[in-house]
Amino acid sequence: MRKQKQQTKVQTMNQTLQSEAWVIIPAHNEAERIVKVIEKTKQHVQNIIVVDDGSSDNTYEISRHQDVIVLKHAINIGKGAALKTGCDFATKKGAKIMISIDADGQHNPEEIPNFIREIKKGNDIVFGYRQMSKKMPFIFRFGNNFINRITKYIYKIDMKDTQCGYRAFTADAYKKIRWQSQSYEMESEMIANAGKHNLKYKEVPIQTIYADKYKGTTIIDGIKIVLKMFWWKFKK
Repeated sequence: MRKQKQQTKVQTMNQTLQSEAWVIIPAHNEAERIVKVIEKTKQHVQNIIVVDDGSSDNTYEISRHQDVIVLKHAINIGKGAALKTGCDFATKKGAKIMISIDADGQHNPEEIPNFIREIKKGNDIVFGYRQMSKKMPFIFRFGNNFINRITKYIYKIDMKDTQCGYRAFTADAYKKIRWQSQSYEMESEMIANAGKHNLKYKEVPIQTIYADKYKGTTIIDGIKIVLKMFWWKFKK
């Protein structure tokens, strides 16, 4: 009898977490991978938003048939803009927790409960971090480490992986970290804003998956990020 009550309590708690959490998936030309990502995500949350950022393939049409909310940008603006579109929508719908994952399969949706668990412990924002290994292209490892050090120096935030986009945050935290960057710089601006507001954060390890070796932050992106980190620090 006691075991049944415990199982019922856990089931009820999981259902509550599923209804409170919203997953936002920015997508650009991910028709080949988006279905698998959505299907895995559905196993952990009820509310899923795909934001098609001006794809030239049929990402939008495929996503619409997956029984999820699909928003669309008429043109490609950037990951930061797409994620903000999704988060703004989720906020209006009463989301209490928002989780950002990539559409290309580099983030494993099975790890979503780990992020929600840390949010429920009282953290404002939870960052995923990848294990720095030879699986990560050298230029990504070098750039990541450099930006990590700059982040620690400027914002006093010591992070293992500042460029990982797998993250979760509360609705209240989103109001404080809401970014202006439209591209990959958004991930660093989010950290900058979290530092300015002294938000409580936690890092959790995630599985390292590289579906596309050449996709991600480029050298030029990295330079722009570092320059803007100084700008975000000293602007009023």
